[in-house]
Amino acid sequence: MTASAAEKTSVVAIRFQKLGKLYHFKIGRNQDLDPGDHVIVETKRGQQLGQVMAFIEPEKSHKQRGLRPVQRKATPRDLVMQQVWETKELDALITCREKAKELNLTDAKFVKAEYNFDGSWMTIHYSTENKNLNVNGLKTSLSRSLRTRVEMRLIGPRDVAKIMGGYGACGAPRCCSTFLTEFSPISIRMAKDQGVSLSPQEITGMCGRLRCCLVYEYEQYVEAKKTLPKIGKIVSTPHGEGKVRDVRVLRDSVVVDIEGEWHEVFREELEPLEELKALQEKSEKGCGRQENGGCTCGAHRAASDTAVDAVDAVDAMR
Repeated sequence: MTASAAEKTSVVAIRFQKLGKLYHFKIGRNQDLDPGDHVIVETKRGQQLGQVMAFIEPEKSHKQRGLRPVQRKATPRDLVMQQVWETKELDALITCREKAKELNLTDAKFVKAEYNFDGSWMTIHYSTENKNLNVNGLKTSLSRSLRTRVEMRLIGPRDVAKIMGGYGACGAPRCCSTFLTEFSPISIRMAKDQGVSLSPQEITGMCGRLRCCLVYEYEQYVEAKKTLPKIGKIVSTPHGEGKVRDVRVLRDSVVVDIEGEWHEVFREELEPLEELKALQEKSEKGCGRQENGGCTCGAHRAASDTAVDAVDAVDAMR
């Protein structure tokens, strides 16, 4: 966004991690902020160092209430301090795992330790399927050992995979670790509509949940399938009449079985025989009167509407 546009808005979007969510803050007295600047803000987890990613459009920023202000721009010392504390996170995670073992907390997996920029607050990310697991004792022990305020944050399998990184089933680095900032809702229907095999090996990611990539092309598949006949429909093709055996959405075509031979036919070459036959049968039946004076074809209704419109027009001319 240009500098002139920045003067028209008072809200900025700030990111605290490379692939983290965007959070909105008021500019306050820091009117000289630009996208890319690092700033210090007050959050629920104490002071944090984040980066300004964008300015929020004026019509959207006015609707937001109760936003916290940006405290100040980050200094070079702040940036160096953050790097120093980042180098201590691995040692803190090892200490956490050792303390957890002493307390017999074997039902939890401790994934990451994360300091804020000045070391006054540390967040331990962990996952567990034991909903009754009590980690308060570990939290107290870590606070004494590391001499900082500690927060225990429970995360799900997708977040664990995002932190751990690695490669997906496709052989490429995991999407969640490379560019995804938020996880979209994914359902089994998305796999069905795209013709993906429903075996767990095909639709399950390394996190044990449905693959994030199932949502990427889902909308395109849904829109494309609206113009293609469903499997089992009878259609007319240049090769003759046949039944649809497969739908190839990305190729905008279907595979039709014509007397035992399968042909790929593109959408512009298809004619839906079942629909055409139904319309033909309806037209051959003619118009049937109903008890209330209407008719099945709608011609009587259309004539009545036309008459009413004509009367209204005459009244208007008067």
